[in-house]
Amino acid sequence: MIARILDCLTRWIERALAYAFIAAVSLNFINVIGRYGFGSTILSADELQIFIMVFMTFLGAAVVAWRGQHLRMDVIVSALPTPIRRLISIAELAFIAVLTGFVVWNSAYYAQQMFNIGRVSDMARVPMWIPHGVVVVGFGLITLICCLRLAYVLAGRQPTGSKSGSEI
Repeated sequence: MIARILDCLTRWIERALAYAFIAAVSLNFINVIGRYGFGSTILSADELQIFIMVFMTFLGAAVVAWRGQHLRMDVIVSALPTPIRRLISIAELAFIAVLTGFVVWNSAYYAQQMFNIGRVSDMARVPMWIPHGVVVVGFGLITLICCLRLAYVLAGRQPTGSKSGSEI
């Protein structure tokens, strides 16, 4: 059930990020035309493009983690016997879950602080809790994915959303 929800969610995130990327490129193109053709720019364009990149980075990381498409150096691990690979996978998933959980905890605190003080970006006036909250959502999804995969590995089943048992 959770795996199906994550599949649907990651497809939706990927589609939304594709549209956001198109918007960022279009905004950049309009700004270039405005700058060199008319001597005028959209003042908040650079800031908005940076926020789009933040969204793409942290939400995209969750999509990549779910699909198991991140870079791995596993030549040695894949040559080991299955029981040792399983132990390494358990240790890896537990370590990553703890690490990403730590990031979620601290990022959530910081995003809450941005919300409490009402901080907005300088040019676009975007509430700063939004880009900081994206870090929480991205790492929160990665933590959930690791915990789900850890449960699958401990149960002796193939983790969902990945190509091999040791991927997160």
